[in-house]
Amino acid sequence: MPIYEYECRSCGEQFELLVLKTTVAACPACQSQDLEQLISGFMVSSESIRQAHVKAARRQLASSKDYRDKKVAEAEEIREHSPVPPPRPKKT
Repeated sequence: MPIYEYECRSCGEQFELLVLKTTVAACPACQSQDLEQLISGFMVSSESIRQAHVKAARRQLASSKDYRDKKVAEAEEIREHSPVPPPRPKKT
């Protein structure tokens, strides 16, 4: 029971369809059967693979010069525009 991706040539709607032996492929928007089957990609993923990809992306982002420059600029902006708290009175 494969799932195929289609694009309707009549209205341009893109959709996925679970195709069984008795399935008649038709556009859900306009009911046209003039469809183009799209090439779909898939990726097998697991929680550990996802976490590894996120970790690698964060490492790459953190090491990029642009990211570091933005963080330094943000820190300077906060320092320049933060109100200085008034001094506390001394207890005697």
